[in-house]
Amino acid sequence: MLTPLVKKGFPLHFLICLLLVGHTLMAQHTFTNPIKNSGPDPWVLQKDGWYYYMNTTGNNLTLWKTRNIASLSTAESKVIYTPPAGKPYSRELWAPEIHSFRDKQGNARWYIYFSADSLTNLSHRVWVIENPSNDPMQGEWTMKGKIGDKDNHWEIDMSVVDYKGQLYATWSGWEGAVNGQQNIYIAKLKNPWTIDGERVKISQPDLPWEQHGDVPQAWQKNGEVPKIYVNEGPEFLRHDTNLFVVYSANACWLDYCLGLLTYTGKGDLLDPKNWIKSTKPVFTQAPENGVWAPGHGGFFRSPDGKQDWMIYHANASETDGCGNKRAPHIQPFTWNTDGSPNFGKPAPKKPMPAPTGE
Repeated sequence: MLTPLVKKGFPLHFLICLLLVGHTLMAQHTFTNPIKNSGPDPWVLQKDGWYYYMNTTGNNLTLWKTRNIASLSTAESKVIYTPPAGKPYSRELWAPEIHSFRDKQGNARWYIYFSADSLTNLSHRVWVIENPSNDPMQGEWTMKGKIGDKDNHWEIDMSVVDYKGQLYATWSGWEGAVNGQQNIYIAKLKNPWTIDGERVKISQPDLPWEQHGDVPQAWQKNGEVPKIYVNEGPEFLRHDTNLFVVYSANACWLDYCLGLLTYTGKGDLLDPKNWIKSTKPVFTQAPENGVWAPGHGGFFRSPDGKQDWMIYHANASETDGCGNKRAPHIQPFTWNTDGSPNFGKPAPKKPMPAPTGE
């Protein structure tokens, strides 16, 4: 292979160096899950050639920025918001998501939705901060306020989508004022920080595989109920004309998995009858691959637009629970002939190709 180039006058040692450099660069296009040692509730947004990544840290909002999501562990990061003490949103900051929407003047603004409380889980609600800067790593983030239904129900894990020019939010919440069951709700938004109208329940944990919710005895001593049935972490996923909500079912300390809701594409998106729940989970743990309790993720495309990818957190053992041992994993997925996503099963922890175009 080198002979023609040597004949053209290129020194042999120079060409060997090029080969070695090329081999190194090719090696950098693989990665091994997890892509970061810790990162519960991971979220990725792509904009203008950048990946913006967030995960639960607990006491602040930290943002990562990179052109190569497979190299997230070495990406630039910055604490962009630390809540003041004594506020209703000062503690237990969970599941932050960064989004970009345009205002009425057509200017792009950044928004982050996060769950937080003031003292105990009972006070968990979702809050929104805004930044008008072109770069979310710069500029000032200001509190826009609490976003929720008019009756102020407990809520976590909000995500937002612009669907056909209208903003919608989906989240996990309680039907009443006490724990025991988390449902998936959806509502229309008046603007990125205000719900417009009533919330609508589109899923509840009513199937047998969603009802693994035994609460540890130690937690019950601190006031939790004996069982908690969970639908949480809803994320919108669009494909062609189809719209889905992928959600996490079961408790994060048990066999967390992903369920699927499909909007039929006909009728009112806010009518529960127009959402169909898959009768079986669409993504479950794979102990044979060293992956337990996968869930709460998001979706993105490869930089060249040729691949669809998912991101999710998972544990490395069956007993790791709901803490910081949960780490972000990524893997590509495909589509079934009916247009629904085919996530396969959690990939083994061995080198695999990075998203194409990175």
